[in-house]
Amino acid sequence: MRNTQKGFTLIELVVVIVILGILAATALPRFIDLSTEADEAATAGVAGALSSAAAINYAADQAGNTNAVTVSTCGDVTNALQGGLPSGYTIAASGTTAVTPAGTAVTCTVNGGNGTTANYTAIGT
Repeated sequence: MRNTQKGFTLIELVVVIVILGILAATALPRFIDLSTEADEAATAGVAGALSSAAAINYAADQAGNTNAVTVSTCGDVTNALQGGLPSGYTIAASGTTAVTPAGTAVTCTVNGGNGTTANYTAIGT
């Protein structure tokens, strides 16, 4: 009768575990701090929505739409944003808060509740 080996030796198992440990050590740092990048992306998304809402509101005002919201400060753009500003976000101005006369564009800043900021453009109506 012949004896055949069924299974792996201890050395083979240790080598595989070491290789998996090296792979995990190199890949783990790339996935640990994704929450910061996600917070920045969310704040940038809100800023993009505010900028789009301001542009659409300005176009509606210029077209004579009576439903256009009056925008005279950076914070007024949130009234043009359907659903309003998401909770945890605040508006700050970069420089001046006044968006007058009509058609004036001002750079404003939205602050995320997580310490991130992003700029958007408010256009006065």
